[in-house]
Amino acid sequence: MKKYIAEFLGTLVLVLFGTGIAVVSEGDLIATALAFGLAIVAEAYVIGDISGCHVNPAVSLAMLISKKMTTKDFCYYVIAQILGAIAGTAILYSILSGTSLGTVALGANGFGDCSTTNIDMIAALITEIVLTFVFIYTILGVTSNEKYSKVAGIVIGLTLTFVHLLGINLTGTSVNPARSIAPAIFLMGDAIKQLWVFIVGPLLGGALAASVFCYLNVENKKKK
Repeated sequence: MKKYIAEFLGTLVLVLFGTGIAVVSEGDLIATALAFGLAIVAEAYVIGDISGCHVNPAVSLAMLISKKMTTKDFCYYVIAQILGAIAGTAILYSILSGTSLGTVALGANGFGDCSTTNIDMIAALITEIVLTFVFIYTILGVTSNEKYSKVAGIVIGLTLTFVHLLGINLTGTSVNPARSIAPAIFLMGDAIKQLWVFIVGPLLGGALAASVFCYLNVENKKKK
């Protein structure tokens, strides 16, 4: 139970501070990218030993494919992550509703008219697949070698910052279905209509990263 609670709290913090800073900074590229990255760095060292600090269904899927977690844990992790994201967004909503900023955006992802660059649907899907692949492949690599254990949280956080720097002005950067589901539930409209891209893209990217990692790294270890 503790690991599920940890995933709930971890995702809550990630969404609250990540999307919250995106809104209050009015989409500032550096501030938003650092917010998500620093949140992961902090959480990795706080809940990493409890749950592994997935805080992302795409990460959990990659761990499931890599046989690093059970199907039961995967299901409970995803539920905890989505509920955590919703709780984080609810807190953000309650804060923003008392400001002049309002609750128009809530850090939702989008494409077309909902993107600052008017990226089309296919390009948005490709973006999310590629960004998630890079992020999760890095996670798998750095957590599979004990000699990197002390710096794993920093490397993962910096990688999340790195992918946000490219993705923010394209799709808002999801790479995390839970992070996208929560604001879409509150906003409805186009956010809900476009949500599938930010569920399918990250999950495909995570599955692809796990498959490639298992093929390249596991096979390479067997040869050695």
